[in-house]
Amino acid sequence: MYAVGYLDLGKEGPLVVELPPMLIGFMSDFMAVPIPADGGVFAGDVGVNGPDGGKGGKYLLLPPGYKDAVPEGYYVYRSGMNSVMVTLRAFVADPSRMAEAVAHLEKTRIYPLDSAIKAKPMVFPDASKPGLNMLPIEDGSAFDHLQRLIDREGDDFASPDWRGVLASIGIVKGQPFNPDARTRKILEQGAVTGFKTARVLANEAVLNGVSTLVYPDRRWTNPFPSGSSTKQLAINTAFLNASGHFLDLDSRAGYYSMSWGISPSMVKEATPGKGGFYAIATVDNEGEALSGNNNYRLHFPAGVPAKLFWSVTLYDAYTTSLLAGERLFPSLSSTEKPVQNNDGSTDLYFGPSAPSGKPGNWLPTKPGRNYIAILRLYGPTEAALDKSWKPSDLERVK
Repeated sequence: MYAVGYLDLGKEGPLVVELPPMLIGFMSDFMAVPIPADGGVFAGDVGVNGPDGGKGGKYLLLPPGYKDAVPEGYYVYRSGMNSVMVTLRAFVADPSRMAEAVAHLEKTRIYPLDSAIKAKPMVFPDASKPGLNMLPIEDGSAFDHLQRLIDREGDDFASPDWRGVLASIGIVKGQPFNPDARTRKILEQGAVTGFKTARVLANEAVLNGVSTLVYPDRRWTNPFPSGSSTKQLAINTAFLNASGHFLDLDSRAGYYSMSWGISPSMVKEATPGKGGFYAIATVDNEGEALSGNNNYRLHFPAGVPAKLFWSVTLYDAYTTSLLAGERLFPSLSSTEKPVQNNDGSTDLYFGPSAPSGKPGNWLPTKPGRNYIAILRLYGPTEAALDKSWKPSDLERVK
C-alpha cells in the first residue's frame, strides 16, 4: 500500500517527516534524484532501508542552501530543490485486511520544524477513488508544468545549458509562458512524440549497447542497467554514466516511463533477505508484445526465493498504470496462496479466459490492450540474486 506526498520547501521551509516503524520509502526531488543525507551513507531511502532501519524516526528535510544550525534528534536530508516527493509503502500481509496498512501509513506526520505543536492535523485523501487522474502527461501541457516548476525553484536547480534550452522555447523564470499558435502546435507534437519514445525505450532489450536482460536466456528486462544480467554499465541513481561522464538520457527516459522513482536500495545488489528484486516482461517467449487477446502461462519453479513475499502485477503498456479490468488490483501474490503443482512449482495464467480448475491462479486481461507484467521478489534470497532460480517467460496457451 502506497502513500505519496508533495512538499514545497521554498514555501514551508525545513520540514519534519515523522515515520512510524516498518515502512519502506524514499524522498526525492522533482527531477527524481534521491535526496542525500548528512553523513553520506544514505540517499533518499527512509524506513526499513534507511537510517532508522524500520524502527521509525524523525527525518528533517532542509531546503537548498540551508545554512542555519541543525538541531539534534533528526536524520538530516538536504534537498537540491524546493520541490520534494515523499513515497511510502506499508506491508500488506493479507489482501483482505488492507485497512490495517492504510491505518499504519496514516500514523505518518509532516510538519514545519519550528511549529510542531501548532501544525495542522494531517489529511490523507484517498487516491483510489474514481475520477483522480494520476496518469503521466502526454500532451503539450507538460511545458506549462515546466514553467510552474521553474518559477518555484532557485536559479541553480538546473545548469545554464538546460535553462537556455527552456528559454529558447519561452520558459524563463518569472516571465509568462505564452507561446503563439505555431509554437504551441510544435510543442504539442513534441510532447506526444516524447511520451511514445519513452515507452519504446522502456521495452528495449539493449540500451546504449548494453543488455537490459535480467537473464541471458529469458525475455525479462530491467531498465536500470545494474539490474540486468551483464552489469556492464556503471550509472548512479541520477543516471550519470560514471565511465563516460554523461547523462544516460535513454535509460532515464525508459526507466521513468514505467517507474515512480528510484533510490539506492532499489537498484543496488541486494543483501540476501533484504530489499527487492524486479523483472519486467513486455513480450512473450517468442518476442511478441503481450496482448490482452491471448492466454499465457507463467511458470515458477519450486521454492520462489522471496523471504517476505512475491507478486506479479499487470500494467497497461501505454499508460503504465494498473491494467483496468475485472479486478481492482490486477495482481497475484504469494499472500493469496495460489494453487501449487505436485512438485511445489506454481503456474500463473493471464488472459481473457480463466484456466480450468485454477481460477485463483489467473489474472484477467483486456482484449485490444497490450500490457506488461512486473515480477517483484521482496526479501530476495541467494537463489534470486545469483539467478540460479528463474521464472519462465510468458508462453501462449490455447
